[in-house]
Amino acid sequence: MTKFTTFFIKDGILHGADFVPSPNFNARPDCPITGIVIHNISLPPSEFGKTDATGTHFVKAFFQNNLNANDHDYFKTITDLEVSAHLFIERDGSVSQFVNFNDRAWHAGKSAYLGRSNCNDFTIGIELEGDDYSPFTKIQYTALAHIIHAIYTAYPATKRHLMGHSDIAPARKTDPGEFFDWQKLRQLVDDLCKK
Repeated sequence: MTKFTTFFIKDGILHGADFVPSPNFNARPDCPITGIVIHNISLPPSEFGKTDATGTHFVKAFFQNNLNANDHDYFKTITDLEVSAHLFIERDGSVSQFVNFNDRAWHAGKSAYLGRSNCNDFTIGIELEGDDYSPFTKIQYTALAHIIHAIYTAYPATKRHLMGHSDIAPARKTDPGEFFDWQKLRQLVDDLCKK
């Protein structure tokens, strides 16, 4: 298990996370990284920790375009999608990075924030393993807080712009959902920033 205090970012890589490269990214336009978007994901929906025959977590396979449509009926509806996030935090706190922070992950889709469209251009996308109907785990909050602290250190302009997917695409998205405890997360991050 990663010791979260060892997280730091150098050249767009979160040291302390596993790097699992996704082909689903491109270059950011010439603009600074100014926000962090929190999402939830589970594959199949509302099932956690599920893996394919090789032992690869279904979410990781999805972000690498390796999801087998025959593994679950739901997968037939999404295997043609090309999506990614910068990070994925599993229920046990394990952290994987799929896209360098300096590149544009494909996590937000059609979106807008403070009058700016295409939020993928200027945000970092973090997926938590979960759904809209279940509380997230304590260790996920701890990992997320340490990651956000590392992001704030590397990309200071993100400090004022921590949002959910539902904030930037309210007509389409509901994640991270009502069970996501924003107050708890902000307190954990504030405590780390005071150290």
